[in-house]
Amino acid sequence: MEVENLVKASVDEIQKVLSTVSVMGEPKNVEGVIIIPLVSTGFMFGACGGSGKQPNKEKAEGWGGGTGGGVGIKPTALVIIDKDGVRVEAIRGALGSAIEKLADKAPEFMGQMMAKKKEQQEEKKQGKS
Repeated sequence: MEVENLVKASVDEIQKVLSTVSVMGEPKNVEGVIIIPLVSTGFMFGACGGSGKQPNKEKAEGWGGGTGGGVGIKPTALVIIDKDGVRVEAIRGALGSAIEKLADKAPEFMGQMMAKKKEQQEEKKQGKS
């Protein structure tokens, strides 16, 4: 049952993030020109849990579980509405590359943060902290 609660809580948070605004950004009005960013999004998600008893020990039992996920966002285009009409402009060049490279590094950065936190927790358990 605990795994179900973890999954439900995680899915609820993902639903908050994945909305129309995350694919079609908030329209911006710049000097009479409306600009709407378009992005490509994707996500991964996983959950697990388990419980058990240690052999030959009466009260040595426990339960553990966790969830994790990642989101990728890649800017793809801009919808531009002006006095001449509506057009879609693909994002290319330095800006698109810079944003994409930054997004590519996010999972690596999150992994490093999680590893450091786990290391700190282990040190605390061992009484080193």
